[in-house]
Order: sequence, then C-alpha cells, then structure tokens
Amino acid sequence: MSFTDLYGNPEHKRNLAHFAAMATLAVSDGMVNEEERRLLDSFARKLNISETEYKEVMNPENKYPIEPPVNSEKRLERLYDLFRIVFVDHVIDDEEMVLVKRYAIGLGFSGEHAHTVIERSIAIFSGKINFDDYKYLLER
Repeated sequence: MSFTDLYGNPEHKRNLAHFAAMATLAVSDGMVNEEERRLLDSFARKLNISETEYKEVMNPENKYPIEPPVNSEKRLERLYDLFRIVFVDHVIDDEEMVLVKRYAIGLGFSGEHAHTVIERSIAIFSGKINFDDYKYLLER
C-alpha cells in the first residue's frame, strides 16, 4: 500500500472537489442535459475521477466544499472550467449565477474582484465583448 493510498492524494481530493462544484453548477438549473453530461464526462477524464466517484458526486444528497487553489492562475482556470459548463446551453440563469459568485469567492477572489471577473467572463462567454476587449484578446 502506498502513502497516497493510506492518506489519500491531496491533488486528487482537490480535483474531486472541483469536479463536484462543476457538477453542482450543471444541475443547478434542474437537470443535466446531454451537452452538460458530455462536458462533465470530459472533465471527469481530465481530473481522473473514477466511475464510482462520478456516481457519488452526481448523487443530489452529496455536498463537497470548495478547496481554493493558492495559485491565481489555477483559480482562473477553475473558474473558466465552471463557465464552460454554465455556458454549454449558451445562457447563465439566476441559480447558476448565484453558484458562480459563491464559487468565485470560495476560490479566494475578493467580493469586488469576483464581481469583475464574473462580469468579464460572462461578456466573453456570451460573445458580448466590446471591440477593445476583442482586440486585446486577439493581440495577446
């Protein structure tokens, strides 16, 4: 038995918690549609989530806490992943917005910074960015 088997792999636990948060967002509008399911399946593979863990996470009675990454780029990456799930159906409804805000703060963004990052992310994902932002993104 390895050390990680005995005590658990902290990276895997973080990945599982992140996946659980994404699943919560996917079901926040009442049901996981086929596109959301495919995206969740893709993230499950990316994050090495087992079939047993997947089923456990999808159980509506299970709740997982958000474990914030210490690296700001990882925070953005996790928020980006969540926006990909939210915008699979091309809209963000009120329940999803509440969860996204809570998740952003749980990731370690201050309230004001979370608001700014969320508003800009919504503009980007909904295709409603202004020309200056569009130009900036293309020139990066």
